Parts: sequence; C-alpha cells; structure tokens
Amino acid sequence: MSFKNPKEYIPQREPFLFIDEILDMTESSIQTKKYVLGTEDFFKGHFPGNPIMPGVLLQEALFQSAAAMLSQKSGAGTGVVTRVQNAKFKNMVVPGDELIMEVQLVESLSNAHFCKGKSTVNGKTVLVMEFAVANVEMV
Repeated sequence: MSFKNPKEYIPQREPFLFIDEILDMTESSIQTKKYVLGTEDFFKGHFPGNPIMPGVLLQEALFQSAAAMLSQKSGAGTGVVTRVQNAKFKNMVVPGDELIMEVQLVESLSNAHFCKGKSTVNGKTVLVMEFAVANVEMV
C-alpha cells in the first residue's frame, strides 16, 4: 500500500519536515523518502563549499518516519524521542542524494515504542540506529 503525503500523519512542517514521501507503511514498518536538493538552509553552514547533511537531521528523518508509522495507533499522541542507541554513521548525504529511510517497530510497551532504523542512498547504508519513542499528549 502506498501513502504519499507525510503531512497527513505527522505535525512537522517545512523547514523541519525531513520526509517527502511515504513509500510503504504497515503497523510495524515504514519506508520513506527524502530528496536532498541542496537548497535546504542547513547546507549554508554545514559545510560551505562541501555541503553534508547533518547527522542529527538524518536521525530526525528516521524519527519522523517512526512518528508517521505510529500515528496509525489510535490515541497515540505525539511521539517524543526518549533514547537513541547504537547510532552508526557509515556514509555522507550530499545534495542530489535520494535518501531512503526504513523503520521497524520492535516492541511496544504501554506508550513506549522501541524501533530500529536504517537510512540508505543508492543502496549504501548511511545510518543505522535503535531508538525509543514515547507517545505523549501535547498541550
């Protein structure tokens, strides 16, 4: 099943939206895409003349992917990251790249959800990590 617009599932908006498309989604997995254009504001300072997408934003793209997947759970609230483990950055993301994110839900306990994420460009791993998200009601 293909879902196109991430704005239907998560509250983030430009300039802090790091998913362009939801390619596939089930209750326990999601695959998303980000087109890295090079016009994004963060490239102005990271690094001038040698633009690289910041690692924390690569992580955020996986967090947003997980939030979209978890939004399907009724009464889920807003996902807030509570833990990041075993993050490994293996390659850089630069303008022109098509970033593919995959998140698997490993386990849910009450309002806590434990996930594994992987990002790739052209089939090469960019980032792997484990993380936890707690669903909370925002005021």
